Formats: sequence, structure tokens, C-alpha cells
Amino acid sequence: MLFSSITFLYYFLPILLIIYFLSKNKYKNLVLLIFSLLFYFLGEPKYIIILILSCLVNYYLSKLIEKKEHKKIYLIIAIFYNILQLLVFKYTDFFIFNVNQLFNVNLNYLYIVMPIGISFFTFQTLSYVIDVYNKKIKPADNLINFMTYVSLFPQLIAGPIVRYKDIDKELVNRNHSFKNFSEGIKRFVIGLSKKVLIANVLGEFLKELVTIDILSSWLKSILYTLQIYFDFSGYSDMAIGLGLMFGFHFLENFNYPLIANSITNFWRRWHISLSSFFKDYVYIPLGGNRVSKFKWLRNIFIVWFLTGFWHGASWNFIIWGLYFGIILVIEKLFLHKYLEKTKVFKYIYTLLIVIISFLIFNSNSLNEIIISLKNMFFLNKIPFKTSETIYYLKSYSILLIISIMSATPLLKIIINKINKTKFKIIIDYLEPIIYILLLVLTTAFLIDESFNPFLYFRF
Repeated sequence: MLFSSITFLYYFLPILLIIYFLSKNKYKNLVLLIFSLLFYFLGEPKYIIILILSCLVNYYLSKLIEKKEHKKIYLIIAIFYNILQLLVFKYTDFFIFNVNQLFNVNLNYLYIVMPIGISFFTFQTLSYVIDVYNKKIKPADNLINFMTYVSLFPQLIAGPIVRYKDIDKELVNRNHSFKNFSEGIKRFVIGLSKKVLIANVLGEFLKELVTIDILSSWLKSILYTLQIYFDFSGYSDMAIGLGLMFGFHFLENFNYPLIANSITNFWRRWHISLSSFFKDYVYIPLGGNRVSKFKWLRNIFIVWFLTGFWHGASWNFIIWGLYFGIILVIEKLFLHKYLEKTKVFKYIYTLLIVIISFLIFNSNSLNEIIISLKNMFFLNKIPFKTSETIYYLKSYSILLIISIMSATPLLKIIINKINKTKFKIIIDYLEPIIYILLLVLTTAFLIDESFNPFLYFRF
């Protein structure tokens, strides 16, 4: 089931909200658990057992880890189970493909369908057992609370990766208020609008655009960068908004990454929960930067290899991750001090690196990456522009302007400035009307649209 669907918006969510708020506090987690499992079942019925089994294994292993006797052995078992689960369901056919290519054999593919959200809930359970081992958290009081944490439907499918320590107190005792609920609705509507009114329409533009010249090649990469930003940040907004409705405060996952002034800064703003996971559970345990230069470089490339590999069973994702690893090393060793001295160039440089990165991310093969880069940098004999590209650019110009403006905090800054003046009352009156109009507009788009999955569902 999708957040951006009529079924979710007008059937699933209203029914859940009614039952949830009519229930006594001691039953609220059980209600959330049942509906979260139902949410997952409606989207992935045959693999719900994988989710439930993951909850059971990690819950009971964490209890054994807490007992201290043979705790390291139980931690190793938990890590092995979680990683093996991810490798089997996500990467089996990728390994078979590479063995076939490397050894010129013809092993049969297993065509295992990847359970939705496995990359996210596996990292949540991994962080949980490691934090229990390191005594950063105490295990969940009961199985219901733990399963609610793992399967909580707002962030189950595509994050953010929520750590147990961030919501452990709210699992036991959380505050339900009109303020939280109203803020949650507003955040959800913003995310829904990002997904339906911007990301999906950018996707339609991409489908129509044929890369036959240099301009369209650049345009395609820019469009995909904007699309994946609004798609993924839109999902995170909806997840955070839904969490607030039910009394949970999830950490931010995006902070206007497309206005970053370096790639280091970009990764502090983009998919923050994933970056912090690899930092805390891979980079720092390996020694971080408090080791020799060789080991430090090794640590960086391990993290970025894993970051790319986490995104999907394909070489373009690994290349994408290593590409960022190389750029970050160059920045840290040479570029950083020069970038700081510039006022505009650092933003142009960062945006250029990011746009090229998502060209790699969205490609199906190394050959496709090379052809696209040649097209963009005048290395293929194609015209700079064609009448067809100019036509599409003009047709979608308003969408592009709205997308670019919405990817910056410009509107937020303007509203904050107005709120400090006597015109604040106008914002107070207009705000609910705007949110209602956005909801009506997104509903109209959804009725008219076909299936519109989130891009990160496949990662």
C-alpha cells in the first residue's frame, strides 16, 4: 500500500486513527502493530513472515545479549542473521550474475523477489542489537513494543531509519496533543504534495523527454536529481508527519541537500539517517579518522562501497558509492580549504557533482553511464539543442521553476519573515486553506493517475 493512494488516504488511515484514539493507552501499541502488519501484508502478503521472523529473532537475541553471558556470541549470531537475510533476498541473483560472468558458467537465477522495506527494517534491527550490546539502550520491555518499533508503518517501507534510542520512551509513554496532530497533518500534506504534484509530474516529463542533444542530456540528469529528491524527501515528510499524529518524533532525514556547499555538507543533509548509521556502526568502529592515513582512506572507501551496495544489487550503485568516496577524499585532502574561500563556485561545484552522481545512480550499465557523460560534455557528435527539447523545456518551464524554488528554503524564509510582521495574521488565516487545497489537488491527481510507487521502494 502507498501513502500516495486513495485507499490509504481515505480508508486505511481514517479507520486506524478512529480505532487508535478510541483505544486505551495500554492498547495503542497493539493497535499500531496490527495495522502496521496489515499495511505490510496488503503490499507484500507472502513476505510478511520475513518481517515477523526478523522481529522475533532480534527481540530474543537482544534479551540473551543483555544477560552478559556469551553476549558477544549472541551479537555475532544477530549480525549474521540480519546481514544474511539482506544478502539472500536482495543480492542472490546479483552474485549469480557475477559468478556467471567471471567464470563463464551458466548458473540458474533464483529470481527471488525482494521484500519491500527489507533494507530499512534490517538496518533498524541491526542498530538495535548493537546498541543493546554496547549498553546504549535497554531491550524493549515486551515483544509488542519491539514489534511496533520495527514494523511501525510510517517508516517501515522507505525510512527514515529510526533507531530505538530515539523513540524508546515514546513507545512506552508518549504525548498525544492537538499541536502534534495538526503539525503531523501539515507535514504529511507537504510530503504528499512533493510526491504527487512535483515528483510524479517530473517523472512524466522524464518519460516524454528523448535525449537527442546535449541540452536534453543535461536536462534528463537534472530532472532525475529533482525527482528523486522530491520523491524521497516527500516520503520522509509523510513518515515524520504520520509519526507526529501518533505521538512519535522521528529525526529529520533531509535538510535542503541541493543547496549544500560541498559534498561533505551534502551528505550531512541527504538521507541523514543512512549517513549516520554508517558513521556510527561502520566508520567509527573501524577507527574513523583516528588512525593512519592509509586506514582512514580504507575506512572511507569501505563505508562508501557499502553505501552504494546498500542501495541495490547492481554495479551502477557500487560505482555511485565509490564515486562519492573518491570525491570526499579529494575534498578532505585538497579541495576543502579552497572551496571555503569561494562564494558561488562551491555551490555550482557541489550541484554539478550531485547531478552527475544521479546520472550514475539512474543508469543500467557502465556503457550507458559513459554514453550519457559523453553526451553531456560535448564528446559525442550531437547538436547542442533541438526544437523538440526546447518545446518540452517551455512546456514544463513552470514545473521546473516551482521544483527549483521548492528545493531551497526560500519559501520558508519568506513565511518566517512575514510571521515577524503585522501581516502574520494573513498567514494564520491562509495556512489551513492552503493545506486543504493541496490535499484536494493531490487527491484529484491521484484519482487520475495510475500506480505511482516511491523510487526508494526498490532500494
